[in-house]
Amino acid sequence: MTTLSLEAVSTVRSSAYRKTAWRLMPFLMLCYLCAYLDRVNVGFAKLQMMNDLALSETVYGLGAGVFFIGYFLCEVPSNIILHKVGARVWIARIMITWGIVSALFAFVETAWQFYALRFLLGIAEAGLAPGLLLYLTYWFPSYRRARMTVLWFIAIPLSGMVGGPLSGWIMNHFAGVHGWAGWQWMFVLEAVPTVIVGLLVLSYLKDGVHQATWLNDEEKALITRELAEDDQQKVTHASVGEFIRDRRLWLLAAIYFCVVMGQYAITFWLPTLVRNAGVSDPLHIGFMTSLPYLCAIVAMLLVGRSGDKHRERRWHLIVPMIAGAIGLSLAAMMGGNSTLSILSLCLAASGILSATSLFWMLPTTLLGGVSAAAGIAAVNSFANLAGFCSPYLIGWITTLTGSSAIGMYLITGVLFLGASLVLRIPAALVNR
Repeated sequence: MTTLSLEAVSTVRSSAYRKTAWRLMPFLMLCYLCAYLDRVNVGFAKLQMMNDLALSETVYGLGAGVFFIGYFLCEVPSNIILHKVGARVWIARIMITWGIVSALFAFVETAWQFYALRFLLGIAEAGLAPGLLLYLTYWFPSYRRARMTVLWFIAIPLSGMVGGPLSGWIMNHFAGVHGWAGWQWMFVLEAVPTVIVGLLVLSYLKDGVHQATWLNDEEKALITRELAEDDQQKVTHASVGEFIRDRRLWLLAAIYFCVVMGQYAITFWLPTLVRNAGVSDPLHIGFMTSLPYLCAIVAMLLVGRSGDKHRERRWHLIVPMIAGAIGLSLAAMMGGNSTLSILSLCLAASGILSATSLFWMLPTTLLGGVSAAAGIAAVNSFANLAGFCSPYLIGWITTLTGSSAIGMYLITGVLFLGASLVLRIPAALVNR
């Protein structure tokens, strides 16, 4: 590479990253879309399943949250295994096992069976999100990673856009087929793509730049060199004790905990909030829930591009968190007006999901090596306990008060707290 002119190096760089992005990002988005499709659908199943199985709001909230206990327990070990055995085999294992468990929800008859399968689903899926985040660090240096991370995280609102209408259509059109309820068919039919994509992972993904058949030798050398230079600025912990004592990890976990509290308020309660706004048909609810996710996609692309252009990370996280908090509060206040409620949910989804993607520029910029594998997983694991707290608290408060508004106000406060914590991270460490 040293014999090439600056213009030639720039040409090689653009070609290498463009080809890598086109090769990897659509497939990684598909993997994560499958993951969130199998998370979003429980929010739609709730619309029928609770009556069929005589489950309360508290039972649903606890069951939705139990997923994250299994997720928490297995996240770090899963990511360390991925770092050692390679992404291809381990991501395939994750997707195939969680697809099978997701299909088994069709046979749930009691609250305890619901709890058990949600717990097992968390164990099965543990490691996918941090594993794919770690995988991005194998291909893209920090200065290019915000856009790639945002592209990947677009799978979350896409899953809402696809999953909402799809879930509503399945629940309407398959109700009563062969004696099964619509929600039972939904769990089975939406699990099939996950297993298929999991099998495709084995032949499609590569474990590193050296295996990239779509790159020539010059392009491989350039990416390898830039990744090595990027890693020199990252922290690698010498021991487990040093890793645990790193206060920055705990600060990152606390910030992401607040973001995830908002994220799962959207994921698990958006169909209910739309129904509370006056929409009753499951198919119509599905289409209405796609609007906030469509707005979120646009916002995520704009904020991600701005973050890379200005190489600024903190305020590109703080502003979306505040916007999401305001949107949730307005949605709770406007519950009787369907138009204003949907507009407020659009603001909430845009802000919270933009924050979800932009947050990951912080730990992936700070950490390298095994510390990146363990650190990303540890932050994600701890923060995703919010996935337990958020639905359970909202469900409990809704059962107690008969309204979900108070729960949404609580999530608003948590998001404001998280936004204030971002300022405790020195700008010089992450703005690059």
